[in-house]
Amino acid sequence: MQEGNPPRSKDELLSYIEEKEVKFIELQFSDLLGTVKSVSIPVGNAERALSEGVYIDGSSVIGYSTVEESDMRAMPILSSFQTYPWTERGNMKTARLMCTISDVSRSGSGGRFCGDPRYILERQLERAAALGWNYNTGPEMEFFLFRTDADGRPRLASSDSGGYFDLIPMDQGERVRKEIMLTFDRMGYRVESSHHEVAPGQQEIALRYGNALTIADRMMTMKLGIRTIAKQNGMHATFMPKPLSNEYGSAMHVHQSLTDKNGNNMFYDPDEKFELSDIAMRFIGGLLKHAKETCAILTSHINSYRRLVPGFEAPHCITWANRNRSALVRVPAGRGSSTRVEHRNPDPAGNPYLQFAVMLAAGLDGIENDIYPGDPFEKDTFKMRKDSIRSNGIETLPEDLGQALELMRESELIERTLGRHTFESFLHIKGEEWSRFRNHVTSFELDRYIGVV
Repeated sequence: MQEGNPPRSKDELLSYIEEKEVKFIELQFSDLLGTVKSVSIPVGNAERALSEGVYIDGSSVIGYSTVEESDMRAMPILSSFQTYPWTERGNMKTARLMCTISDVSRSGSGGRFCGDPRYILERQLERAAALGWNYNTGPEMEFFLFRTDADGRPRLASSDSGGYFDLIPMDQGERVRKEIMLTFDRMGYRVESSHHEVAPGQQEIALRYGNALTIADRMMTMKLGIRTIAKQNGMHATFMPKPLSNEYGSAMHVHQSLTDKNGNNMFYDPDEKFELSDIAMRFIGGLLKHAKETCAILTSHINSYRRLVPGFEAPHCITWANRNRSALVRVPAGRGSSTRVEHRNPDPAGNPYLQFAVMLAAGLDGIENDIYPGDPFEKDTFKMRKDSIRSNGIETLPEDLGQALELMRESELIERTLGRHTFESFLHIKGEEWSRFRNHVTSFELDRYIGVV
């Protein structure tokens, strides 16, 4: 049963599970940071789980709750059922069901938990729907494939020596990438393309655009699947933004558009400048206005800011442009139904539910408050000196996670989007991480200073 053919009832799904000889079902959800969490059940317990859900300890899930308020229920979403092709070897065929999370401790009646990242995105999508729009995203996920040692641990040894768009003789890395593509095509994910990225061992897989909630669900499954397929082939896949010091980092460029209930693209207007509608311009304006405060969510790790530096073709200037790839927000070629804006600073290590939620919230704020982006800046900001950037009145993104968290802390938009619970939890968890990092003496410092000062 692939996406697009969801079960019409619990009984239909149970019959399908039996027919396909599924042995286990993973009931999945996400923690605050975007890690896949799961409760595994044998198929004999499927009927009860579909009717009642399963209880989870929310205090053991990052960003959920305290010990005093830990009782939560994960309720399967019938339409999310899929089997994992990589589990078909042996007698371990496994399926997954995404879940909604209910907060039993607080409501008693099982109302939705306000801190469930999937629910946070749903709320923003409901805002867009109230205006008559569907929010579509199409991410380009980049990742590295590394070789492993005899114990299966990753080594900083790339799977190949290829570069951007290289077509190299078939090696282990190439085979793994193509197996990944075939696997997710089988699952109905509509992989648009895949190619070798700039750095050795770096790959990219681009998904065809779709409703943001569906795409976020797919990304959670893809991260798990990519790691699993790599491991089955004796390799390690990582979505760490910048694992190699002198190589390009991994981005997750997100293409976005709004469509009406008839599928008409709301960003396209053939009579306007650049063939971009007034809605599109205000959406871009919102993305740019809130670019600094959304950074902590879009680039949520200390390592994320190793990528956002000059010299590695990652955006650090807050500009928009047509086609110009140095801009933070770019409008790619293609109009009509293909009209879209591309946000270029998110990375694949974050939580896609929260990432999509804050980008949509920023864009909607631009629309609702008539925030316009000004003229496009078509110069290559990658090559500009700091004084030139300042003289052109261009602002830049935060330089590290500490700055990003301080900007987020002052943001009414982010607090409103995430809700008070998640807003405070995120700032606390990431603030602790930043404090530990600041207190850590690195090998770079020891190598450079201990013998000379």
